Amino acid sequence: MTAIMVSNSKRLLQYAMNYKKPIILALVLLLLAVGVELVGPFIAKRMIDTNIMGIEKPWYETKQNEKYAVAYKDGWYKREDHWSAGEEKGREVRVLQSGKSYYFVDAPGIPNRGKRTFDNGQFSVEREDGSKQLFPAAKLTKGDTYEFYKPEFRSILMLAISYIGLLLIGAVLAYWQKLLLQVSANRIVRKMRNDVFRHIQRLPVQYFDNLPAGKVVARVTNDTEAIRELYVSVLANFFSGIVYITAIIGALFLLDTKLALIALPFVPILYAWIVIYRKFAAKYNHVIRTRLSDINGMINESIQGMPIIQAFRKEKETMVEFHEMNDEYFKYQTKLLTLNSVTSHNLVNVLRSALFVAVIWLFAGDMLGTAVTVGVLYAFIDYMNRMMSPIVGIVNQLSNLEVARVSAERVFSLLNEPGVEVSDNRMTRYKGNVSFEDVSFAYKPGEDVLKNITFHAKQGETVALVGHTGSGKSSILNLLFRFYDIERGAISIDGLNISDIPKQQLRQHMGIVLQDPFLFTGTIATNVSLDDPSISRGKVEQALRDVGAYDMFMQLPGGLDEPVIEKGSTLSAGQRQLISFARALAFDPAILILDEATASIDTETEAIIQGALDVLKRGRTTFVIAHRLSTIRAADQILVLDRGQITERGNHDELMEQGGKYFAMYQLQLGVAESVA
Repeated sequence: MTAIMVSNSKRLLQYAMNYKKPIILALVLLLLAVGVELVGPFIAKRMIDTNIMGIEKPWYETKQNEKYAVAYKDGWYKREDHWSAGEEKGREVRVLQSGKSYYFVDAPGIPNRGKRTFDNGQFSVEREDGSKQLFPAAKLTKGDTYEFYKPEFRSILMLAISYIGLLLIGAVLAYWQKLLLQVSANRIVRKMRNDVFRHIQRLPVQYFDNLPAGKVVARVTNDTEAIRELYVSVLANFFSGIVYITAIIGALFLLDTKLALIALPFVPILYAWIVIYRKFAAKYNHVIRTRLSDINGMINESIQGMPIIQAFRKEKETMVEFHEMNDEYFKYQTKLLTLNSVTSHNLVNVLRSALFVAVIWLFAGDMLGTAVTVGVLYAFIDYMNRMMSPIVGIVNQLSNLEVARVSAERVFSLLNEPGVEVSDNRMTRYKGNVSFEDVSFAYKPGEDVLKNITFHAKQGETVALVGHTGSGKSSILNLLFRFYDIERGAISIDGLNISDIPKQQLRQHMGIVLQDPFLFTGTIATNVSLDDPSISRGKVEQALRDVGAYDMFMQLPGGLDEPVIEKGSTLSAGQRQLISFARALAFDPAILILDEATASIDTETEAIIQGALDVLKRGRTTFVIAHRLSTIRAADQILVLDRGQITERGNHDELMEQGGKYFAMYQLQLGVAESVA
C-alpha cells in the first residue's frame, strides 16, 4: 500500500511538472506574500513600544527648541532615543501613566514595574515586596499630553502608511499566486481527464465487462474533480501553511527566543494530528468513493433499463437496493463528518486559547525571567493568530487530502490497465479471405465457449452462423474483430495471422451491424459517417440509398440533418438499424458482419436490405448471425454451432438434405410461420 501511495504521489507530481513554470512562479509569489505579511507585526510592535509606549522612556532637559523637543512650562525636553551620541543631556524627567491620566515626574531612576498611584502632588510606585517610593509629579492636561506625543506623529503616520502599503502589496501577490495556482490546477486536471478518456478508448472490450459504465464515468468526472481540489486547495493550503508556520516561528525567534520556544510544540501536535486523522479518514474515504461509484453505476443502469423496471414493476426492489447503497454511503459520510468535527478548527481554537492563557499567566508572574514590552506581547499574539490560520487551513483540508488520495488511486488504477496504443497508420485493403484453424476460446479459464473451430471463408462469400443461444456465434465474430484474443489455434486474413496486425488497422476494413444498434448524439448524417473526414456527404447519401433508407429519412423535417438524441430514442428500431447498416457500408469494409442485423426490422424493410445486400456482397466477405433461417438461404456457407462446436456445415440445400439440426430448426421455424399465417 505504501509503495502504491508513493507511486501515486510521484505521478501526481509528474502531472504538476507539466506546468511547473506557473506553479513555481505562484510559489515564489506566495513566499513574497508571506514575507510582506509577516513584516506587519514588527511594524505594529515598533508603533506600540517606540511611538506609543515610548512616552514613558526617560526625557532629558535640553536648552534649545530643536527637532523632537517638547516645551513644558519653562523648559524643553527631548526623549532619550532622539538624542545623538555625545550630546550633553540635562536633568532626567519622566512622563508616566497611572489609570487614564499622564503625569510629569521630575525625578530620575523611577522603577518601570509596580503599582502606580498619584496623590497630593506625589507619584508613588509600590513594589511587589510592599515597599513604596514617592516622587514629585504634576498631572498633565490633555494638551500637554498631546505635545509629548506630537514628535511621534510623523513616525506613526509613516509606519501606518507602510503597514497599509504592505497589506496592499501582499493582497496583490496573494491574488496572482492564487490565480496562477488555480489556473495551473485546472490545466493539470484537464490533461488528466483527457488522458483518462483517451485511455478508455484504448482499453480492451473485456475491461468493460466487469466495470459498469457508471463507475467509469465516476472516475472520469468525480474522481478527477477531487484531484483538482488537491491541486487548488489542499496543496496550496499545505504549502502556504508550512511556509507561514516556518516563517512565523522564525519571526518569533527574532522577536523573543523564549516566546518562540512556547510556540514550537504546535509543530509536533499538528503532525500527530495529521497522522491520527489520516488513519481513520483513509478507511472511510475508500468506502465512500467505492459506494459513490456503485451509486453512479446503479443510477446509470436504472435509467437505461427504466422501461424494463417499470414493465415488470420492479420499482420497489430497485429502490430497496438503492437505499441500501445510499444508507451505507450516508453511514460512512456521517463517520467522516464526526471525525472532521472532532479534529476541526474548533480544536485549534481551544489550543490557541490555552496558549494565550498560559502566556498571559507567565507574563503576569514574570516567569519568563525577562521584561517583555507590550509591543512584543502584541506582536507575539498577532503572530500566533496568524499561525493559527494556516493550521486551521491544513486541518480543514485533511478530508480533501484523503478524498483526493483515494481518487488518485482509483484514477491511476484505471490508467494502469493495459491498453492498445492508438495508431493512425493505415494498411492496404485486404481481400477478405478468412481462416479459423482449430480455434478454442474461453471468457473464464477452464470454461471454453469455442472448441476446435475450423472453417474457411473466401473473398465475396457469405458465411452464416446459426445455433441456439450460447452456442458461440457471437464469440467467433468477437475473435475476428479482436475484441478478445484467442488462446489456442490461429485466425488469419489473406494468410496473415490477425495477432500480427494492430487491432485498429485490422478493424479499418471491417464493418459491423449489431442487433441493438448504437447511435450517438448528433444527426443522421454524422451517425453514418461518425465524423470521419474520408466519408463525404455523397458517400453518406449513397450508403443510405443502398440500404433503401434515403427517401425514408429525407421525409423527416431535417432530412439527413435531423437531430439524433441519445441512442436515437426518437427513431424506430428499424430506422436505427438502417442507420447502423448504412454506417457499416459507408466505410466500404472488406469484411462485413451482420450480428442479428435484421432481427429488429420488419419484413418489408428486411426485403429492401436483402435486395441491397445482393449488390453489396460482391467482392466482400460477409458473416451473418441470424435466428431467422429464411434470411440466410442464399448464404454460400452455413455453420451450425452447438455448445461451441461446429456440428454441421454446408449451404442451405446441403444441410436440408442431411436432415440434421439445421433441418429440424428450419422445419420448426417454418411450422411456426405457417401456423401464424
